[in-house]
Amino acid sequence: PDKIIKTLVVISERGEPFIAIIPGDKKLNLNKLSVITGSKVRMAKAREVEKITGYPIGALPPVGHSITTYIDANVLKHDRVVGGGGDTHSLIELRTEDLIKLTKAVISDITE
Repeated sequence: PDKIIKTLVVISERGEPFIAIIPGDKKLNLNKLSVITGSKVRMAKAREVEKITGYPIGALPPVGHSITTYIDANVLKHDRVVGGGGDTHSLIELRTEDLIKLTKAVISDITE
């Protein structure tokens, strides 16, 4: 359970979507992410997530998007992580180093 990650979509005040990948037991800090992105961000609504990514909430995989991605530094505590696999009945396990390479993510402190 401690290797589970959440893949979240946020939207800036300019309407630009971002992905935030955080540990499953943490909460995204929108203020920290707003400072990093340079624009106030909010959580995307369920319909927005599906429209932007093609996946419903709870199934969103952490990879395969061409959206700027931020990964919380706590995710790096594990060699492998498990996240959404594209539907609500599937998961994907990835090496953390592959997750970073595939997403070209910015690593930062974005959780509470």
